[in-house]
Amino acid sequence: MAPEIRGINKSLIFMVVIILFGALLMGRTVALFSPKIILILAAGLIIGLIAFLNTNLALIILIFSMLLSPELRIAQVPQRAVVIRIDDILLLAVFFSWLAKTAINKELGLLRHTPLNPLIITFILVCILSTGIGILTGRIQPLKSFFYILKYVEYFMLYFLVTNNIRDKKQIKIFVIAFLITCVLSCTYAMTTVGEIGRATGPFEGGAGEPNTLGGYLVLLFAIAAGIFLYSTSKIWLFWCGGMAFFIFITLILTLSRGSYLAFIFMYLTLAILTRRRRLLLIGILILSIIILPFIVPTRVINRIEYTFVPGRVYEPLGRRITLDESTAARVDSWIVVFEKWKTRPFLGCGITGVGLVDTQFPRVLGETGIIGFLVFIWLLIVIFRFSLHTFNNMEDDWTHGLSLGFLAGFIGLLVHAFSANTFIIVRIMEPFWFLTAIVVMLPEISQSRDTQ
Repeated sequence: MAPEIRGINKSLIFMVVIILFGALLMGRTVALFSPKIILILAAGLIIGLIAFLNTNLALIILIFSMLLSPELRIAQVPQRAVVIRIDDILLLAVFFSWLAKTAINKELGLLRHTPLNPLIITFILVCILSTGIGILTGRIQPLKSFFYILKYVEYFMLYFLVTNNIRDKKQIKIFVIAFLITCVLSCTYAMTTVGEIGRATGPFEGGAGEPNTLGGYLVLLFAIAAGIFLYSTSKIWLFWCGGMAFFIFITLILTLSRGSYLAFIFMYLTLAILTRRRRLLLIGILILSIIILPFIVPTRVINRIEYTFVPGRVYEPLGRRITLDESTAARVDSWIVVFEKWKTRPFLGCGITGVGLVDTQFPRVLGETGIIGFLVFIWLLIVIFRFSLHTFNNMEDDWTHGLSLGFLAGFIGLLVHAFSANTFIIVRIMEPFWFLTAIVVMLPEISQSRDTQ
């Protein structure tokens, strides 16, 4: 009894200290910052306390905030504003509360071992090293680089946090339900933007929005819903995930995001090739869609696809003449520009933000972190692919089988999406991705522990 009392007293003392410190911090903040920043910091403090008492509840709140939290501009650097989102604050609050919890309860452990840990840490170290060199040589603005590196660190913090807190299948189902509900709310909002700006975009994107960002997110969530639909034997999950997949597809079409369309095709083909259930249904839907979609989709969707090949820039790969619109051509040109910059610093690259604004992922990683960082990044992606494929092939439970298939297909879709966007930097795609990555990575361990009980 005495050790338990001492443990409770430690927790109470820690909470009292945190509350007093928070009160002093808020008092100081009120005098220095705007009400909006104060509200965000207050929300972070509240979530931190919730995370300390109930980490699962804090993670559920974090899932909803990934797509449904506004942005706040805190600085302006050349070419781009530095913004902070409520989920940034919430994630930091949850993570540090978890660290405090592990400090009090040693049995929780700091980091759970996973096959991704060494590569994640190595990639972050390469980013810091290459950026540090860039700052010392005067080629990089420290403030701008700091916030971008912080984004990378946040994603990996989220991964570590979730892997350390996954315990059983019931917990995973609750998280997936939260993801699907968030997606429904986001799609519902996106539908309202079509009449205003002509394209579907996510909540709190502002201005013309970021339809390509929403498109990447929808590709991932469609894959999750479809994977569970293909394997689940529960009528509730079948109805829910089938309806979700249809709603997501309609919303995705209205984003007019060509990169997301292409990503969806590869994602869907992955589902059709790998699934061992309802494959004929997927093939039938694909054939039916090819036949009827050209006649029922809005004209602006057809025009958007055809716009890719309107007169603009001319390229002649392998002797064949290809004409691309300015937007697509800019992405092609970025490969050329980044490659020229990379040749000046081939091993560690120019540092984070050192190659300027590049709207495609792979050349950006090569230019910023050099061949060393690029190889680490590619190997990280390969390990994620191999592990998720292994998980899919070895799951015996139908629901987790479907979840792992959906994640694998969504991952393939995001790899394709990354050729048209900085997919693995974008907050609204990467937070859900790394949360779901942590879940899939932990599935074999959860399954094994359940079998041994």
